[in-house]
Amino acid sequence: MALVSADTRISELLSELHQLIKQTQEERSRSEHNLVNIQKTHERMQTENKISPYYRTKLRGLYTTAKADAEAECNILRRSLDKIAEIKSLLEERRIAAKIAGLYHDSEPPRKTMRRGVLMTLLQQSAMTLPLWIGKPGDKPPPLCGAIPAASDYVAKPGDKVAARVKAVDGDEQWILAEVVSYSHAANKYEVDDIDEEGKERHTLSRRRIIPLPQWKANPETDPEALFQKDQLVLALYPQTTCFYRALIHTHPQRPQDDYSVLFEDTSYADGYSPPLNVAQRYVVACKEPKKK
Repeated sequence: MALVSADTRISELLSELHQLIKQTQEERSRSEHNLVNIQKTHERMQTENKISPYYRTKLRGLYTTAKADAEAECNILRRSLDKIAEIKSLLEERRIAAKIAGLYHDSEPPRKTMRRGVLMTLLQQSAMTLPLWIGKPGDKPPPLCGAIPAASDYVAKPGDKVAARVKAVDGDEQWILAEVVSYSHAANKYEVDDIDEEGKERHTLSRRRIIPLPQWKANPETDPEALFQKDQLVLALYPQTTCFYRALIHTHPQRPQDDYSVLFEDTSYADGYSPPLNVAQRYVVACKEPKKK
């Protein structure tokens, strides 16, 4: 029943989103006439080479209208983003409910591991669709936006992706990409599934072995302070793998859609670091371990 209810709500939200998109276009078309008037007024002023009281008054009115139009369009876009966020949340809840209901019964064998190429594509899509934090004027980026860590009392929800420190088969410890299954407040421990072995490998880990991944991308143009800076030590997901390794930030994103360029620690190179490799914001987190000498 929960799945049916979620499907119904998603359908409603998609319909509401469609209407908001139509409103956005209508608002933009309405404001276009005013923007053309502003341009023409400036052209006349340049032709006459003077700024008369008439033009001052006219421009003040036109710009006031343009500001109100922009704010109206911005409000519609924010409502649209809220609808998209709610749809994504419902889709994730539906996926988790289906997983609990049918994929992990003790009487059933674990499902087949996802083909690696498919998994890598999904991870790339997840990075691309991570929402961009868009605050109102004066707003500061929240925890889990870009490089900003989670609050000290934050508990990741089922389905959230995290970096998890686990023991490998050879006894060494490594950081892997994992999905939260549950959290026990009594034991102060998480249960997580290895993304690369979904349905096979489950770990019980203390909170200190879990680092939540960013929930929003940081916009370099408006919130540069929410990005890791050059030479900062991080854990980054090595391309085409599901493991995090220590790296130094080489360059940070210049535009919202850009990746980090990082230098992975690698003793096979003379300076101890690999050539620059690109890693999406979603898969770069702070490294709490000291930098190697």
